[in-house]
Amino acid sequence: MEKDKRRYIRIAVLWIAGWTLLRCLFAGHFLLTPDEANYWQWGRHLAWSYHDQAPLIGWAIGLSTRLFGHTEFAVRLPTILAMTIASLYLVAMAGRWFSAKTALAVALVTQGVLEFNVGGLISTADGVQAAAWAGAAYHTARAFEEDTWKQWLAAGLFFGLGLLSKYTMVLFAPCVYVYGLLNTQHRPRLFGIKPYAGLLAGFGLFTPVLAWNAAHGWSSVRHVAYIGGADESFALHLNFLGDYIASQAALVTPVLFAAVLWAWWLAARGRYQPKSWIISYCFWTSLPVFAGFLLLSLKSRVYGNWPGAGFLTASLLAAAFFARRSAGGLPEKPLPRPRFWKACLVSAYVITLPVLIQTVWPVLPIPVKLDRTLTELSGWDQLGITAGTLLSNMPEPENTFLFGIRYQEASQLAFYTPGNPKTVSINRWGRPNVYDYWWKDEDLIGKDAIGVTREGNLHEQILPQVFERVEPPIALHIFVRRPFSAEEQEVRTFYLYKAYGFKGGLRWVPPSPGDIRKTG
Repeated sequence: MEKDKRRYIRIAVLWIAGWTLLRCLFAGHFLLTPDEANYWQWGRHLAWSYHDQAPLIGWAIGLSTRLFGHTEFAVRLPTILAMTIASLYLVAMAGRWFSAKTALAVALVTQGVLEFNVGGLISTADGVQAAAWAGAAYHTARAFEEDTWKQWLAAGLFFGLGLLSKYTMVLFAPCVYVYGLLNTQHRPRLFGIKPYAGLLAGFGLFTPVLAWNAAHGWSSVRHVAYIGGADESFALHLNFLGDYIASQAALVTPVLFAAVLWAWWLAARGRYQPKSWIISYCFWTSLPVFAGFLLLSLKSRVYGNWPGAGFLTASLLAAAFFARRSAGGLPEKPLPRPRFWKACLVSAYVITLPVLIQTVWPVLPIPVKLDRTLTELSGWDQLGITAGTLLSNMPEPENTFLFGIRYQEASQLAFYTPGNPKTVSINRWGRPNVYDYWWKDEDLIGKDAIGVTREGNLHEQILPQVFERVEPPIALHIFVRRPFSAEEQEVRTFYLYKAYGFKGGLRWVPPSPGDIRKTG
């Protein structure tokens, strides 16, 4: 029996390792997304925190690119490794508290789900948070079980790393606290000092972010409040609820999403909880996250990735209920039938594999306007080369800077222009972002510039507000060849402007005096 257990665990680990290698091979074969380029810029402008998000993704990319160079692979390596860590922790939880076969089921499903593949390949804060959430979930469960200083402090360490990854990590603490209060077996743990020492250690790691925000008018808090709709009048409606449910079903894949909902229902009924506390634990570290953002969707738009961390232990819960021979107080036979779990796995890979292939080799005959991989990824390298050529032909190239009206174009320019020059985002007409902290007007007064926008008429009224003279733009049309077609199709158009004599006006101007994003 022990030999069989080791075999299943070994297969699970090898499966995760194989997919990690596959992601490493994929990572260098497609261009960065705009947000990835932005996070790469964070790594070049290291700080204790940043306007938009917690800093760990920027720190990790900064380290990776210093070791392996400024390449797509190096930018994506931190999240590839982070999702591997998250998957291994889920396997460890399954093997310890359920069964070796459940551990294999978890390995199979986590490597197949679209959301986990996106988070494990595209460099985002969600990827590094996944490792922290899974690590915190594992060590907190062991801490409840063993009540040792080692496990409580390890849980606090991962909680702190999660806070440094993404602010939604703060939800983990009340989730496990509610579990502890409701579980009679583990409630006494909450009357000791160890859990709070671990929590304090986690918040200790987060103090640099608090210090940075205190010094910058709590700009991150204001940003999060703004995207959460804090400056809007309170009103409940159903405008965004359907989008929220659909995004979760799409990212988790529809059949597995149904399995997760079913598993939450079974756990909520408490049928197996007296026999297995870990079922209740997985329930309370997953459902409240999904439910919390569902409630928020009744007021504001919720992006599909926001509740992603909650689906880590949710996938473990689904595997425990529906994969074969789950231990830990669950029935020996699957519930309801093995075919249901096989459908979860098959549908996950059937949806995810074409997306991965399309990202690198766009072979599917999807209309250009509907193919997000094309519209997000195409043309940035051509843009960088074109901008670099225009820059070198300016009257004083050494006194000329590159800019975008949006941070996305500014960041991609920095990555794909030869030499990786520093770039500027003119935020005056957009929204505040990290570039407001990197540049001041006096750094650039009087200089010429090459700018990139998505609009071809900004030389008429907009750009003359900040430059003495602006020439009409040069249009750069980006074409791709679609499968089974002899002709190329246009994906997008960039407009490159030659601008002379910067007058000032980089920073964002609040549209109203009471805008919550205004820091003073």
